[in-house]
Amino acid sequence: MATASLIRRRRGFTLLEVMIALAIAGIALVACLGLVNRSIYCAEQVRRISVATMLAQYKMTELEEQARRRAMAVGDSSGRWDEPYQQYRWQVEFHSTPIAGVSQVTVSVLWGDARRNEEVSLDSFLFN
Repeated sequence: MATASLIRRRRGFTLLEVMIALAIAGIALVACLGLVNRSIYCAEQVRRISVATMLAQYKMTELEEQARRRAMAVGDSSGRWDEPYQQYRWQVEFHSTPIAGVSQVTVSVLWGDARRNEEVSLDSFLFN
């Protein structure tokens, strides 16, 4: 008779067991949400870096074409991109080299807060 009552009590879960299982599931879901948020943030950062790199390559190509046509004004300059890239800004810096007729050019594309140092830079050598 004692075993029959013991068997009846073991059929279901107690309220404490259910609460512990829900707490564990809740903690796991919160951790998963944190990972998803971090993943979205990282994907956005990668997108911004990719766009900035393509814009820097575009500006460098522009400068190389001006150098080929001998229409380039050698001097530091800066500006902003037009729509849809208005959150990006560019800077061009020229540096002299020991070789006559060759200058080093650095194209930087910056975005976001200046304190976070979000920037992509390309260096190249141009023949004047």
